Amino acid sequence: MLIASYDFSLVLISLAVAVLAAYTALNLAGRIATAKGPAQSLWTCGGALAMGIGIWSMHFIGMLAMSLPIPLGYDLSITLLSLAMAVLASGFALWLVSQAQMPRWHWLLGSLAMGAGISAMHYLGMQALRMQPGIEYDPLLFGLSLLIAVAASAASLWIAFRLRLPGPSVRLARAGAALIMGGAIVGMHYTGMAAAGFPLDSICLAADAGLDTAWLASLVVIVTFAVLAIALLTSVLDARMESRIAQLSASLAEANRELTELALHDSLTKLPNRLLLEDRVGQSIHKMARRNGHFALMFMDLDGFKPVNDAYGHHLGDLLLCAVADRLRQRLRAQDTLARVGGDEFVLLAELREPDDAVNLAGQIVQLIGQPFLVGEHELRVSTSVGIALYPGDGEDQQTLLLNADAAMYHAKGAGKNGYSFFEASMNANARNQLQLLHDLRMALERNEFRLYYQPKFDALDGRPTGAEALLRWQHPERGIVSPAEFIELAEKTGMIILIGEWVLDQACRQMRQWYEQGRQDWRVAVNLSALQFCHVGLIDSVADALQRHALPANCLTLEITETTAMSDADATLQVLNRLAEMGVDLSIDDFGTGYSSLLYLKRLPANELKIDRGFVSDLVHDSDDAAIISAIVALGQALNLRIVAEGVETLQQKSFLTELGCNALQGFLLGHPLPAEQFIQALADSVPITA
Repeated sequence: MLIASYDFSLVLISLAVAVLAAYTALNLAGRIATAKGPAQSLWTCGGALAMGIGIWSMHFIGMLAMSLPIPLGYDLSITLLSLAMAVLASGFALWLVSQAQMPRWHWLLGSLAMGAGISAMHYLGMQALRMQPGIEYDPLLFGLSLLIAVAASAASLWIAFRLRLPGPSVRLARAGAALIMGGAIVGMHYTGMAAAGFPLDSICLAADAGLDTAWLASLVVIVTFAVLAIALLTSVLDARMESRIAQLSASLAEANRELTELALHDSLTKLPNRLLLEDRVGQSIHKMARRNGHFALMFMDLDGFKPVNDAYGHHLGDLLLCAVADRLRQRLRAQDTLARVGGDEFVLLAELREPDDAVNLAGQIVQLIGQPFLVGEHELRVSTSVGIALYPGDGEDQQTLLLNADAAMYHAKGAGKNGYSFFEASMNANARNQLQLLHDLRMALERNEFRLYYQPKFDALDGRPTGAEALLRWQHPERGIVSPAEFIELAEKTGMIILIGEWVLDQACRQMRQWYEQGRQDWRVAVNLSALQFCHVGLIDSVADALQRHALPANCLTLEITETTAMSDADATLQVLNRLAEMGVDLSIDDFGTGYSSLLYLKRLPANELKIDRGFVSDLVHDSDDAAIISAIVALGQALNLRIVAEGVETLQQKSFLTELGCNALQGFLLGHPLPAEQFIQALADSVPITA
């Protein structure tokens, strides 16, 4: 027998190729398992080619490592056939491990098929030498090589299937598995090589016409490493890209979830909002229609919340709302829904066994809310008015049921608050009226239906006019003049007061500019600011824009805010008022004496004027308490160097008394009624000074 020798460097290279091919195969199996659609087929084909070339190259480099004392060469067609066997076996293996499941009999048959493919590749490669006489194989080693091929295939398939999906430390596990798989494949190859025997008179028929081994070894090594490196790099980069895409997709899903949460829940109390409530009501309608069941919509409005909010500030008011929400939420059943639909308005959707159960539930709610709340260091008390609409009977859709429950709530408030009221058909008229009024209010600005009336102010000592207060009126096309008392609360509730307030400010400045050009430079026009308007971030810009647009000196404009608004959040109020004062705008504290002022804050406010509420003036002559309060307010204003304006002057006795106390200016029906601008000047010209 011819004695074979081996190039140890090529043997090591064949081992390295086997390990690299195994690691590449494991990565490609992972890519194929996670790919979808056409991408999976492309990865399978590309992976079969790269893995097949890797396994075949390991075998071929191992053969090139062997040398005999005779010239050797390889038949090209048989060599390519052995490569094809490697590619087919690799493709089958990758397809098998990419399946969702691999039952044991699939694994066993696959191991036999893959082992047969690798063995066929090896022995076809040996046949490419075209030895004459033929190669003699040791039966024991030959059988052992086949057994190793099947065992190596079984181990490779099992490992690849287990490590095909991404997970913690999967790369490290694949590296270890690649060493085992590579070693098994190399073991099979060199066992098969050891089984081969070459008779002494053997010659290689492919030595002259076949492939030359001198340059073939270098070519195969370079090409193999390039193919495997490209395949591995592509797999790793694609995996990273997919991981990045998965992270972005997860982030997007989380962002969508958070947006959905924000869109469907109240940001303060985290309760469902009106949108989610309407959806739940719709679901309950379908559910109860199938079961012939009942549910109640209970519309709750907190009685006494506004005074608490005004006295202690919005922050404490928000904490109180959260406390109310938590207390109600603790009593909820799994099938019920509690939502916040407005400032201090909540709605409970409750399933009922019988319609009469709504009475007990409403009573429990009223009693529950009536208990004191400990908010911060304060013990606060509020009550609730509950309006109840039942399904079926009080409505067939979400909007009707909510509207009717709202109407019943207003009826409960009108009946004395701190109680509940069931909806009755007679309440619909008022509900429809409110709905129609809201619709008309939304159109009023567009249709130019608002008007400004001006009530004059007079110097208390000499009776000369000092300006006017701009008062809003609504010229409704059907109802005629609508008083602010009928629509201002609705405008504040819907937020429309911001746009309306900006319109009032602009129109008042426009009118004052006309009076200024007519020589009345010492006049001031006063504009009332609502609490919502005063807290709006765009107030400063609105005032500045109106003054600039009409080229009006800032000291011709007086902004009136109520004492309650000024004291609700004194520090924030101080910042806003300071910025307005820096512009040169006059500032007046309206309805003074009706709120809860802190003198510490009052002296810090950059106000120019205190305005005594008409409630103290109306019974001034007959009520000594009112007279004492007004005297105190006048003394306080004089001490703080503020102008004192008294409104609501309707009698000569009131005028005389207020003048003697030291008021600087007076306003009221005795002196002049609110009139449109075109009648205002004429009324002043026609008026006769009123004396006591």
